[in-house]
Amino acid sequence: MKQSVQVINPQAGIAAWLAAHLDDHSTCILDAGRQVTWADVVRQTRSLAAGLSALGVQSGDRVGLWLPNRTAWLTTFFACAQLGAITVSVNTRFRSADVGDLLQRSGAKVLVCWPGFKAIDFAGILAQCGEDALKDLESIVVYSEDAAADAGPVPDRIAGKPAVPFTNLLAREPISNGVDDGQSGCVIFTTSGTTKAPKMVLHKQANVLSHAVNVARQYGLGPGKRFLLVPPFCGVYGMCSALAAMVSGSLLVLEPVWDPVRYAELIEQHGITHFTASNEALAHLLDTRQADRVFPSVELAVQANLNPAHADIAARAQARGVKAIGLYGSSEVQALFANCDPSDPVEVRGRAGGVPASALARVRTRNTQSQMLCAPGQAGELEFFAPESGFVEYFGNPEATADAFTTDGWFKSGDLGMIDERGGFTFLARMGDTLRLGGFLVSPAEIEAVVQEDASVESCQVVGARTSDAVRPVAFVLARPGMSVDEAAVIRHVAGRLAKYKVPVRIVTVQEFPTTASANGTKVQKTKLRDMAESLLAQQGAV
Repeated sequence: MKQSVQVINPQAGIAAWLAAHLDDHSTCILDAGRQVTWADVVRQTRSLAAGLSALGVQSGDRVGLWLPNRTAWLTTFFACAQLGAITVSVNTRFRSADVGDLLQRSGAKVLVCWPGFKAIDFAGILAQCGEDALKDLESIVVYSEDAAADAGPVPDRIAGKPAVPFTNLLAREPISNGVDDGQSGCVIFTTSGTTKAPKMVLHKQANVLSHAVNVARQYGLGPGKRFLLVPPFCGVYGMCSALAAMVSGSLLVLEPVWDPVRYAELIEQHGITHFTASNEALAHLLDTRQADRVFPSVELAVQANLNPAHADIAARAQARGVKAIGLYGSSEVQALFANCDPSDPVEVRGRAGGVPASALARVRTRNTQSQMLCAPGQAGELEFFAPESGFVEYFGNPEATADAFTTDGWFKSGDLGMIDERGGFTFLARMGDTLRLGGFLVSPAEIEAVVQEDASVESCQVVGARTSDAVRPVAFVLARPGMSVDEAAVIRHVAGRLAKYKVPVRIVTVQEFPTTASANGTKVQKTKLRDMAESLLAQQGAV
């Protein structure tokens, strides 16, 4: 790799960054075993830009991208950026309600999809979206890798819209002209939307590139490093991870479908040095091997604490010879906004949070009742000043955009956390999940950790249930295989360890937690657990 992160000019935009690689024939991507050079990426990007332009895509238009982790996702994203168009990331797990809502609110002009992927009925899903949801959609670009496996030739129309083979766009004569401005919007991601309709988060080219450069430096990525991508491109976690690898000159290794056995093989086969994943995915990777020490080539595993059942994954990985660190990110300030220090003790570096990747970023916390800023070590709402990774706006929602920022321009995250003396912070919980008990703001994680000290408890989720006189904590637990949870015994244990107002009034054993799928992993739906808790207490006459 000839270029290093130091010579990238984010203000010039994505097209200018790629142009420097026009004659670079070194491999930058290993896509399901297929080597892709920088020259391939530039050529494909410029041909796709010509093809999208022929379909009427112009600066500011939105293009839906409904593909798995393939080079085609990246080159289409780059092509949109070359035209000044905005990629709308669509999760391959989405179905008609999700897809229709996103296409309608974004006003996407073109949708790129792979109808043959995993035998998913993409055409049927689109047909169920309804005319209103697809009213702005003018063309559907059909990606394919094997005509036989993908059920034959591309039809003339899908869901009533003209269908165009992806190969037709690639066959276009490459164009080098286009938008060369880092201030142009380039990608829309969605928030998780577990309690209300997800917001569409718009980022500009300069911040996407700047953030990738900062993450690459923080992780020590560069030529000779080999980066395995686990999270999907359709989420901010996957895209930020992939771009950090690319801007640094690391080899990016892709597979379209998550399979821990296959990914473990890739780590060993290609000597992977870095990867990002959810804590659950990291656990599954470790479980594929029986040896005491595994994956010796891995220098750093970055894990998002999404599944509470795997909250101890950094320690488990350490015991197997893998150094793992926690992180913090969101659609608004991008994934990998902050990362824990690999040199910290495992119990510290495994937490969610860390030090911002950008030297220009700042973090503070605010007491939401007094509106006063908190001192280090005091819990409050996390606020971020993020000039190199922050979002432009909630697309189509100026009211929400205005509400998201303080009067002095800091992003209000809606997350509970504590800052430290090093300029970093620890994420504790979503503000909507925090509990105000006995007049104090309490992180449910504090109670969950003590409940899980009981040998019979596999995992725990604590929510607050409203009663006639107060909010009371209720704990939902998963029992360890072959064991049963003694509710009274667990309550006695917690009462001996925590203040009285933190002791759950009920310990409820469930078979599973209600969850929702996101681009980055599975999230527990605490709203549903709160409803269950309040219903339970009402039946007992506690409300």
